[in-house]
Amino acid sequence: MKCVICYSPDIEPKTVNEEIWVDQDVALIPLNVLVCNNCGERYYDRKAMRQLEEAEKALKDKRLQVEPTGRVLRVVLEASVMAA
Repeated sequence: MKCVICYSPDIEPKTVNEEIWVDQDVALIPLNVLVCNNCGERYYDRKAMRQLEEAEKALKDKRLQVEPTGRVLRVVLEASVMAA
């Protein structure tokens, strides 16, 4: 198999964290997918897509166990900073 983006044959299975947004929260879902080592393109099979769909539904229904992993901070720019 060659990458459809960069045509590299260097593709291998890896565990990646896919983001799912639920309201203002982001959940990281670990998935096993094929990844191009040259450009980073990810290839999702039916099983991975099904896992994402099921995780999204479970998150919305509050049936999936989650744990906090950090904080998300938003930068507030004042008018004086924006003018600089």
